Amino acid sequence: MKSAKFKIECDTNQDAKIIAESINPEIKHKIPKTEISFSIKNKTLYLKIKSKDISSLRAACNSYLRWINTALNVKKTI
Repeated sequence: MKSAKFKIECDTNQDAKIIAESINPEIKHKIPKTEISFSIKNKTLYLKIKSKDISSLRAACNSYLRWINTALNVKKTI
């Protein structure tokens, strides 16, 4: 099984929680052939993506990183 781990450091613990809440519906929806887990510790969001093949892993990484980036951009705009 292939995996990727991401550590996203936020300005505040609240920001990390907001990002986690914004991607939670996507995690519940599930991307085919992948397993997603995330946790928050202090101001840091940890995301782990596992997949049986590299192409599914890459697709999942691209999707989640885009969703997280969108959440961060919306926060900056508000």
